[in-house]
Amino acid sequence: MSQKDWTEPFRNARRSAVHLEMRDAYGVATEAAAFAHWRETGERDNDPESPHWKPWTTLIRDMVARGVVVRRARIVSEPVTDYIRYEHSGTFVILSAGEQVRWLPRRLASDIALPGNDFWLFDGALVRFGHFTGDGALAGHEIRTEPAVAELCGTAFEAVWERAVPHEDYKIS
Repeated sequence: MSQKDWTEPFRNARRSAVHLEMRDAYGVATEAAAFAHWRETGERDNDPESPHWKPWTTLIRDMVARGVVVRRARIVSEPVTDYIRYEHSGTFVILSAGEQVRWLPRRLASDIALPGNDFWLFDGALVRFGHFTGDGALAGHEIRTEPAVAELCGTAFEAVWERAVPHEDYKIS
């Protein structure tokens, strides 16, 4: 999928974009070196204007400027993995771009019906599932527009969001 194709749902969103992350670790090749560096040094690129962050922060700022509400919820096992610590350490960058972020301990999600994969839901109608391999590598994306699929994802996201802790109040265990 080209970068243009990948960003299209974000660029076309008019009201909302919500993202549910449910893995405790991701093995995305484009961040492997940065993650390894963080594990070795505790240092992370947290400059919203850096080459690593700027494509994302620009996309989110543009969405928010158009009036799109962008929310991300993360379901995490506790104690958290190193990867979740890494994500947590960089979350203020996406907050500065206009995303809202909440964290839900996995033990509090047991009675929520959840889709089988992470997803983005745009305007309550278009779902972009992220498919990952067992070791967390990105295996591709799937776009779905069936109303029942969008409703499942929207209901799951809102249930998680309601229970989740805002980023500024979530303490890593």
